[in-house]
Amino acid sequence: MEYDDHILKHPTGSAKPVSRRLRHRWCDSVATMRLGRIASPDGVAFVSIEGEDGAETAREIAEHPFGTPTFTGRSWPLADTRLLAPILASKVICIGKNYAAHAAEMGGEAPENPVIFIKPNTSIIGPQVPILRPKSSDRVDYEGELAIVIGRPCRDVKASAAKDVILGYTIGNDVTARDQQKADGQWTRGKGHDTFCPLGPWIETELDPSDLEIRTELDGEVKQRSRTSLLLHDVGEIVEWISAVMTLLPGDVILTGTPEGIGPMDAGQKVSVTIEGIGTLTNPVADRG
Repeated sequence: MEYDDHILKHPTGSAKPVSRRLRHRWCDSVATMRLGRIASPDGVAFVSIEGEDGAETAREIAEHPFGTPTFTGRSWPLADTRLLAPILASKVICIGKNYAAHAAEMGGEAPENPVIFIKPNTSIIGPQVPILRPKSSDRVDYEGELAIVIGRPCRDVKASAAKDVILGYTIGNDVTARDQQKADGQWTRGKGHDTFCPLGPWIETELDPSDLEIRTELDGEVKQRSRTSLLLHDVGEIVEWISAVMTLLPGDVILTGTPEGIGPMDAGQKVSVTIEGIGTLTNPVADRG
């Protein structure tokens, strides 16, 4: 593929054009690993999370996790760090009504083609960071979702080649001010508030997304339970549809849609989304001051 230099950014955040050599490096397969982003006593870093559950080590990655990561030699016990949102996205693209049962509970038919919308990257938060209910909304809902993380610059990707541009998968919560969504008729305000896109806890780079259990709990009570095999448009179709519209950049996140069982959250509650093969993303809920 060829890309226009002026619309691509360096993965470290620089606005300088991306060299063709670096583009080819991004095409290389990422070694199988669990990628995270942490705050440690030494600062913020991308890391590879390794070891047995409860005794994990975070190994620092130099610069960025795309392509074939290199390591600095520094590491920390994961328990001594704080998990952040695992990626810095230029944009979060979402798919609406991608489970038939969710479309039905929203009072409509499932769309023939994917319906896309965007959440700003300022809505992203990591695990354990409070979701803040805005004063302007009387109902803020959870929406647990499988999230795709893009690994290289791409556009016009065929569904059959989608795996070649995906870095891995994480968990997302498409938090929604439901009353504002209904009032506006389009979804930017209702889904774009700060803290309305929890992501985490990490990125799994080797995962078959075709049939994973997804479960959302509110204060320990199961509210959503489904499987990704029930997605109306699967991961490949989603990447093809979106990349025909816009260029996807390394770190961009795609939320694949929520199953049935959406509902409101109140201040003081805790919401957890668990996806088989990834883990659990948990966030407390509070009112914005």
